[in-house]
Amino acid sequence: MEYGLRKVSSHCSISEMDDYDLSKLLEKPRINIERKRSFDERSLSELSIGLVRGLDNYEPAYWPGGRSGLNSPASSARNSFEPHPMVADAWEALRRSLVFYRGQPVGTIAAYDHASEEILNYDQVFVRDFVPSALAFLMNGEPDIVKNFLLRTLQLQGWEKKIDRFKLGEGAMPASFKVLHDPVRKTDTLVADFGESAIGRVAPVDSGFWWIILLRAYTKSTGDLTLAETPECQKGMRLILTLCLSEGFDTFPTLLCADGCSMIDRRMGVYGYPIEIQALFFMALRCALALMKHDAEGKEFVERIVKRLHALSYHMRSYFWLDFQQLNDIYRYKTEEYSHTAVNKFNVMPDSIPEWVFEFMPTRGGFFVGNVSPARMDFRWFALGNCIAILSSLATPEQAAAIMDLIEERWEELVGEMPLKICYPAIENHEWRIVTGCDPKNTRWSYHNGGSWPVLLWLLTAACIKTGRPQIARRAIDLAESRLLKDGWPEYYDGKIGRYVGKQARKYQTWSIAGYLVAKMLLEDPSHLGMIALEEDKQMKPVIKRSSSWTC
Repeated sequence: MEYGLRKVSSHCSISEMDDYDLSKLLEKPRINIERKRSFDERSLSELSIGLVRGLDNYEPAYWPGGRSGLNSPASSARNSFEPHPMVADAWEALRRSLVFYRGQPVGTIAAYDHASEEILNYDQVFVRDFVPSALAFLMNGEPDIVKNFLLRTLQLQGWEKKIDRFKLGEGAMPASFKVLHDPVRKTDTLVADFGESAIGRVAPVDSGFWWIILLRAYTKSTGDLTLAETPECQKGMRLILTLCLSEGFDTFPTLLCADGCSMIDRRMGVYGYPIEIQALFFMALRCALALMKHDAEGKEFVERIVKRLHALSYHMRSYFWLDFQQLNDIYRYKTEEYSHTAVNKFNVMPDSIPEWVFEFMPTRGGFFVGNVSPARMDFRWFALGNCIAILSSLATPEQAAAIMDLIEERWEELVGEMPLKICYPAIENHEWRIVTGCDPKNTRWSYHNGGSWPVLLWLLTAACIKTGRPQIARRAIDLAESRLLKDGWPEYYDGKIGRYVGKQARKYQTWSIAGYLVAKMLLEDPSHLGMIALEEDKQMKPVIKRSSSWTC
């Protein structure tokens, strides 16, 4: 099969499927929405607001011919956008990164950098790295690659996973896998890494969550319910959920994690309850709720998911949220409070508030902090966690708007010259030595320590469209287009405003390429947002006693 750009139009989902019983859709006819005005006559802002607010009355809805594609009939006929010259280069680079197993494409390698002397594991297919590639292929009408990836990783989940004689949980998904070709025997073999080869030997917590999120994206994009409803996929979801819904000694609904278990896969002081994992956990639970069959086995999980979602949403919206008013409240906290009436429930010491927060926090805006646990509040801003909070509706509409306000107010710090800071601010000096273990790759304003990652562009763009702020995404994409191609699609950028190509950044980093393509296609056709965004569940909305943002 030739995997060139598709030039045929196909259906694209734009409104939310029933997020509680996906099997109901089998009994309902597919509804097409008649477009009253052309795309050219409607502003992006109007369209994006309509997607998240104005289509609630429709059941499963599909957009006729709404695919994005370079010079395809669908995009050229309806959209006034001229394709940027680097779009074609990006597609060519993305296809060059494809990995084949027994003649079928099953993923994309992490980076295609011939100049690098050390390959390490950049020639492998990472679960988290493949997500933007998968979304690009789905948006371009090429779902088979994504289906193959989902099935192969599901196959790997079933392997026995042992590290130094210790067995991992049955539901753990691999961080990455590699295809070994034997030209003599003409055989292909899959080799997976569950953390036993990773730097720091940490198993990925996020892989299982991304897998569920991607399964929903595939289902939403294609309208094909059969894959998610197979016994294998249903079992795969149940195994993942068994791991993270298990009851233990924890008194919080959040998920306890080690350093290095997510996109920040090295020691960076995010152990405990990192915002990235909690937001992905929340989103994966909501996606699983939509995909889980209500049979004898699934019904029990549905009940457990619903209970956890209610507790998790209340906990995150109440205790992880920070705005000007809340910062002032923490600044005035009393300590050593005992009993259920305590205001300072985690015994956070006001003296532990870092000085930078007071200058950074605008009077308008807010964000979810990096971590909350006993006597500890990590006030750093993390991009992925806050964007996923918006897309999953973990953030209330008011909180989502406040996050976007913050990005606009602190554009130089969080975006600068290359979108987007993975976290802010960088840790340095003695704190850097203690927190990172003197990691020479995570020096200040580099890599995970305040570096700028182009892959985050797709998450920012999706969050912008969901909140009706496409102009922010356009501004960020313009910045990326001024540098990415001529710099060779780097993995990350260094410096306070992301001015320099990362000191150890790989070139032709696949998720930098795919992230750009997804951002472009989302802005060109916001109906794609339905794949990766969830609407707010009104039943889950708790009473927030604290200020959500200055504007509330």
